[in-house]
Amino acid sequence: MKIDKGKVLEALRHRGQHSRADWVDRELPDRIDTAQHSGILATLNLNPADFADPPS
Repeated sequence: MKIDKGKVLEALRHRGQHSRADWVDRELPDRIDTAQHSGILATLNLNPADFADPPS
């Protein structure tokens, strides 16, 4: 599954984690592959399911 980086950035900034959001913005692609980046998402305490695109 891939999630939009903008949603992750918004969640981090909402938590006041601006430095982490800046790092994610620099280091991760616009569409984040949850399998490839699962460790980073876990470290950031983010659940990929919270950012999944709604079914079309």
